[in-house]
Amino acid sequence: MLGYLFHQEYSKFRGDSHGEIVDIFINAATFTNDDTESHMSFADFRKWCSLLPSVRKFLGSLMMPSDPGSQIPQLLHQDNIDPSLILLRKEYAWHIGGALPQHELDEWKLLYHSSVHGQSFNTFLGNIQNDEGPTVLVIKDKEGYVYGGYASQPWERHAGFYGDMKSFLFQLFPKASIFRPTGANHNLQWCAVNFSSESIPNGIGFGGRVNHFGLFLSANFDQGHTFVCTTFGSPCLSKTHQIYPEVIECWGVVPYKVEKDRSEVIKGTVLERFKEDRHMLNMVGLANSSE
Repeated sequence: MLGYLFHQEYSKFRGDSHGEIVDIFINAATFTNDDTESHMSFADFRKWCSLLPSVRKFLGSLMMPSDPGSQIPQLLHQDNIDPSLILLRKEYAWHIGGALPQHELDEWKLLYHSSVHGQSFNTFLGNIQNDEGPTVLVIKDKEGYVYGGYASQPWERHAGFYGDMKSFLFQLFPKASIFRPTGANHNLQWCAVNFSSESIPNGIGFGGRVNHFGLFLSANFDQGHTFVCTTFGSPCLSKTHQIYPEVIECWGVVPYKVEKDRSEVIKGTVLERFKEDRHMLNMVGLANSSE
């Protein structure tokens, strides 16, 4: 099952080992231990699929026709940005996109990159203020962990939590998982700007409670934290609770326009869609499980 290798263009571009990429998906799984060996039970498999909805979506497409269109958004950025700086590789976008509706898998455009625009909260807000759609926040910290959150609502100044149940947290490295809202509370998004009260920490975040967020970046963008979070049923996303970002990216999700000609939207046939999904599973060594 794990004999497939990543497509050459990805491995050559990133220089990552194929085994490392496979591991980020396999590491999300839990295995039942018995007297002789470890194995994946049906309960283990269901839990794994809940953490990796992109895999579940692919397996479902084997049994019934899926929505037309790509499951991998086109990642757009300015030509003057060195592609090697980009955190959000296509494999990661496929993983995140598994939790999103089809109309949000068209194009994602890079709105902010700390290595390009500077590690600045004000610049971040300025770059995204004209983008009213959902965004994908991706962070790589100094421990090498990569994680983030999908914000369904624009980042706007509030004195408390806001947002809706479409937001979620995710891990990308060293393992890939997605954590959706549990319904335990509605503490989904946080965006506090220029408040002077200690009870309203300036910065952006997801879930949890004040000063104990599921994920939080302080307004100076040089530190933050991540805690176990009942809002999303998520663990600490990094090696330690205190995080020190090395790279911060924010991508704007560009949904299909309603007025788009239907023939253009459906030009990705079911067969093309199947081939693309299968290619992604080949890259993570999972396609053989469906044969």
